[in-house]
Amino acid sequence: MLNIAIIGLGAMGRNHYRILKESNKVNIAALCDVDTSNTYDENFYTDVESLIENENIDAAIVAVPTFLHHDVAIKLIKHKIPLLIEKPVASTLKEAEEILKAAKEFNVKVAIGHVERFNPVVKALKDELKDKEIYSINITRVGPFPPRIADVGVLTDLSVHDIDLTRYITHKNIMRKAIFKSQKIHNHYEDNAIISFELENDIIVNLTTNWLTPFKKRTIEVACKEAYYEANLITQDLTEYSQYHTNNSYVTRNCFVKKDEPLKKELQEFIKFVQGGDDTELCSIEDSMITLEIANQEE
Repeated sequence: MLNIAIIGLGAMGRNHYRILKESNKVNIAALCDVDTSNTYDENFYTDVESLIENENIDAAIVAVPTFLHHDVAIKLIKHKIPLLIEKPVASTLKEAEEILKAAKEFNVKVAIGHVERFNPVVKALKDELKDKEIYSINITRVGPFPPRIADVGVLTDLSVHDIDLTRYITHKNIMRKAIFKSQKIHNHYEDNAIISFELENDIIVNLTTNWLTPFKKRTIEVACKEAYYEANLITQDLTEYSQYHTNNSYVTRNCFVKKDEPLKKELQEFIKFVQGGDDTELCSIEDSMITLEIANQEE
């Protein structure tokens, strides 16, 4: 059984805690957070150094705010502790490069938590798209402003999901891109953004992200030569539209999706990864660096 530590007990850290508590393959050996108001049964620390010094840890989840990823990850890597770092890998590309360098130097397994890869509807969509000619992709990820997000804007917090999904689903490189953004209500960062891509094989992609919409919407729409697909990442429903006729009729098919909690699937994959599995769907540091570079680079 793996001894796992969770560093950071904000919204995502608490989600990791909830799921791992239900697992019979891991033991939550220790927790770490600056906020001591919550009460847990596990050994609790307010700094990573004390946790490392006092605990025997097989792996760790890093779920602290993005600007702390670099310092926390480096400390754990130097003690050869495998990591799952919540996306994005770091605040800047330079910090990400230093994490990658340390992981290689100390031969430590590190994965990045791009959890949407493990959304069952994404897997179903990816399977449907296999061997099909893709024309265009449109991804919408919008919702109300979350006050807990203070250290990054929508490009780093939300758009990175869909940049990664675009590359993950298509296995195509981005040839050209354009980023348009604005700041309407956030005190420091952009809260409204559109990213447009041209991928290999003339695939056109449009990513719409904001914190200005009064409801959450998470959808992927893919136009192919053979059909049109609409995936709802929240309900995990996937619909195929095909066989258009001149009388404006067409065929609708509800594709089968085995629904499950994406974070649960991701953590199961991480446990296998730590235990020796190298054939993984987890996001690598290198993949997250590409995504971070795209999200942060201006044109």
